[in-house]
Amino acid sequence: MSYPLVFTKEERHEAAELLQRLRVAIAPYLHEGDEQHVRDFVRESLRNNEIQRDVFGLNPITMSFQTALLAIEEEGLKRDGVLAIILYTCVAGGRRSIDEIGKAFGQDVATIIHGLVRIQELYKKNPVIESENFRNLLLSFAEDMRVILIMIADRVNLMRHIRDTRNEEAKRQVSEEASYLYAPLAHKLGLYKLKSELEDLSLKYLEHDAYYLIREKLSATKKDRDAYIEKFIGPVKQRLTEAGLHFHIKGRTKSIHSIWQKMKKQKCGFEGVYDLFAIRIIIESGNEERGAGSDNSIRTREHALCWQAFAIVTNMYQGNPKRLRDWLSVPKSNGYESLHITVLGPEQKWVEVQIRTERMDEVAERGLAAHWRYKGVKSGGGMDEWLAQIRTALENSDGRMMMDEFKMGLYEDEVYVFTPRGDLLKFPKGATVLDFAYHIHSRVGNECTGARINNKVVPFRYELQSGDQVEIVTSSNQSPKQDWLSIVKTSHARAKIRQALKVTQMKEATMAKELLERRMKNRKIEWDESVMNQLVKKLGYKETHDFYKHIASGQLDVNHALDRYVELQQQLNGQAPPQQPLQSAEEFVFENPNEEMVYSNDDVIIIDKNLKGVDFQLAKCCHPIYGDKVFGFVTAGGGIKIHRHDCPNAPEMRRRFGYRIVRAAWSGKGSSQYSIVLHIVGNDDIGIVNNVTSIISKEEKIMMRNINIDSHDGLFSGNLTVNVDDTARLEQLIKKLRTVKGVKQVTRI
Repeated sequence: MSYPLVFTKEERHEAAELLQRLRVAIAPYLHEGDEQHVRDFVRESLRNNEIQRDVFGLNPITMSFQTALLAIEEEGLKRDGVLAIILYTCVAGGRRSIDEIGKAFGQDVATIIHGLVRIQELYKKNPVIESENFRNLLLSFAEDMRVILIMIADRVNLMRHIRDTRNEEAKRQVSEEASYLYAPLAHKLGLYKLKSELEDLSLKYLEHDAYYLIREKLSATKKDRDAYIEKFIGPVKQRLTEAGLHFHIKGRTKSIHSIWQKMKKQKCGFEGVYDLFAIRIIIESGNEERGAGSDNSIRTREHALCWQAFAIVTNMYQGNPKRLRDWLSVPKSNGYESLHITVLGPEQKWVEVQIRTERMDEVAERGLAAHWRYKGVKSGGGMDEWLAQIRTALENSDGRMMMDEFKMGLYEDEVYVFTPRGDLLKFPKGATVLDFAYHIHSRVGNECTGARINNKVVPFRYELQSGDQVEIVTSSNQSPKQDWLSIVKTSHARAKIRQALKVTQMKEATMAKELLERRMKNRKIEWDESVMNQLVKKLGYKETHDFYKHIASGQLDVNHALDRYVELQQQLNGQAPPQQPLQSAEEFVFENPNEEMVYSNDDVIIIDKNLKGVDFQLAKCCHPIYGDKVFGFVTAGGGIKIHRHDCPNAPEMRRRFGYRIVRAAWSGKGSSQYSIVLHIVGNDDIGIVNNVTSIISKEEKIMMRNINIDSHDGLFSGNLTVNVDDTARLEQLIKKLRTVKGVKQVTRI
């Protein structure tokens, strides 16, 4: 049950104060009516109980005001970002649509909120957030760079307010996300100040004892540390001033998290970390007063000033060359430029010195957001080209274009998808469900028939999209096919498919070879490997496994192959094949034309869904056999006759006696054989009937019972009665008969 959000007295006072600060900060950027529209949206959402306190009991309205101020001061966001932060609470309530936001405040605000909503939907899939993949997926889902900046600001603000919460589990989860996800994102964007705060607060909540141990140590040594910094800085200030440089110097203690990481890495105590603090020399380059100038001239002037200060410091104190970091010549991809050197100061203590200009310092503090605002200052060699394009985009106030450029070359060739457990996997763009299945396990890939993606069934050819949650559907009857190689995108899946196909080919070859050997034994034919190899070539196969594959699948009749084998063997042995008297169809007479058509019946049929053991008879009008689609018809005497669905009498029975029709289906296979009649038509060539009857006689579990053939005008037609087990064996026989040269038609009556 939801309750209205009631402001405490303190919250009302705080909200009013925050709102006034916000108004001052972004007043120049607001459109006419913005403030009143925001008030109306928020008040209506409050009246409808759409805004509730979060799991920590915090007020979402005051939290959004605090996040907005943080985003303005630390990240440089303006109107669209601030409005999106405040209005998101209204949309998250469920009744306000993004379209409404777009109409009232503009498409940019709506796009930012849409990005925030999409990312919240990702969280519902229970992702494993401790991965670079999830960070990349967030970036690809954000749509607008300001979405990422808002997420970071929101998490910093939340971490500042959950110290005293009783919900320890939620605090732990939020802290882990800050450490694994948001701090690395802030680092990627060069937001080092926010990154350090996130890391310190995460350590405070996750490793309480370590955090307070280091903090107490830092407090105890603060007086001595400040005195040492002054002792180090004094002579440096004097030399820099004498050189005519305009500058200011900051002394900065390393973050608690950074110290803790060093203690773990170096396996030492607090006292073993020698570079606890850094000195930052920030040079006033005077670019603004002198005019922008050309890109190269600005860059050259700034670099010259930094190197001049570097030379002064290293002349005064011995430097450690192994600790030199030159991010002037090759800036970091997030725009960071600076010179770092560690020198041996007074009392033989190591001190890290950072040298940069005012512009570089703001970039270091605010990351990309600050970097973008400096027109005409391009980065040096090694800077990613897309960074300069993002900067231009921000200057044109197009946040969506910024996001596109930020992702350019990083994620356009990759997709990120979830497993049902929330693990996140990366695949190349164009990868399919089959790629995913083979990534899980080769057996899962081999038996893959499709997938359920976001609760929708899709085929295994479906191309994965970022954010999909994939559950593979398998079947033990499935097996890899040759065309799967053209469906998959990853080399891993392709290799597994080839491996499975090779195993299948080996099994097929073994089965086919066993079949050939068994038939040869029955016909008392001797196996000769050299003759078999020549037979393979004679039949047009380049590879032996293709020959065996066609034998196993029935594409090549085993009896035809053996006949050719015998002919080839006799030719190689210098023997002429025995000549058998050939007859025309007109002269052909079957030895036992009057033999009765019979069948045994121990197969099982289920009548009307679940009735077994009911007496039935097979209708003589359509002769159903095991495997046919059938139905039951209750006769006048109360018995049941089984008819094929395509029985010639079926339409009339359904029309006149629909109430007497019952469902029927084959359930169990026994040893039954069924007599069926095949009608065959063809050219009356010498020997054609011999070829037809030869095929039937060589088939296992098929017996010819009757044959009746007429011939005139060079054509023959007639009926063959044979006993077969089921429709599968019947279809295989029909297929082989149709391959006989001269046979035009074979149909079942």
